[in-house]
Amino acid sequence: MNRKIVITGATGFIGKKIINELIQRGDEITIFTRSIDKAKQIIPDAAEYVEWNLNLDNWQAALEDKYAVIHLAGENVMAKRWNELHKKNIFNSRIDTTRALVKAIENAADKPKVFISASAVGFYGSSEQPVTEESLSGKDFLAGVVKAWEEETKKVDLLKVRRVNVRTGIVLDKNEGALAQMITPFKFFIGGPLGTGKQWFPWIHIEDVAGIFLHALDNEDVAGILNAVSPNPLRMDEFCVSLGSVMHRPSLFKVPAFVLKLIFGEAVAVLLQGAKVIPKRTIEYGYKFRFETAEEALKNLLK
Repeated sequence: MNRKIVITGATGFIGKKIINELIQRGDEITIFTRSIDKAKQIIPDAAEYVEWNLNLDNWQAALEDKYAVIHLAGENVMAKRWNELHKKNIFNSRIDTTRALVKAIENAADKPKVFISASAVGFYGSSEQPVTEESLSGKDFLAGVVKAWEEETKKVDLLKVRRVNVRTGIVLDKNEGALAQMITPFKFFIGGPLGTGKQWFPWIHIEDVAGIFLHALDNEDVAGILNAVSPNPLRMDEFCVSLGSVMHRPSLFKVPAFVLKLIFGEAVAVLLQGAKVIPKRTIEYGYKFRFETAEEALKNLLK
């Protein structure tokens, strides 16, 4: 297709997957990064690497003549135990970068046609009832972060730039993320759910996350919120049974909530709470999931 696309957060595991798909099909990628050397090592085939420092304006010209901006940058929510500083970084890393990008798009003479921003199913908080893209936000810290994050992106609507917010669930990849951390205990026959295991586990295969971003990029009728989760959500204990079955291991050893709280502090809510998230608009916009069941996804990843 040979479209020119700017990507932030490119060196994260979702970013790497999306860029690989785009480069393979012939798109021209410009990476906004805090470390050009690191980005070149991880992703050597991009067309351009631009130092992304919000205190400078050198990067803003790179938005000219681009078809799309895919915005994935943001502090890793579970990178460390939560304290006020880390919570501030979680918030500011999303709000400040999004605000700066939107302002730069506003000032561009030749504006991108589409702005696709990462978001998160943390928007919904904890819910036993099914939630879709039309559902209201939750009331906890992460729900507030996601709501504010999406509000910043909505400013591109006034600029006549198509906007898509991809609310991503728990992304399954064998090398990074939640699944990578779960595999080792199961290998040693000590795997099992976190807490009671009754919390919802809104999972999605890494290939489907990339697929949804590309679907949003390529289809001009797609706009607004898309849930990037499997159409078949499971509870945590059900997911662990599937994982154990694929690995030929039992799912017996629950990790008690108090142990997780000692390790993660307030962030434990991310692990022990969840919502039954349904990708209603994603399906209505014609996206076809490659992996609809956890067993299919896990067999593919762990083959």
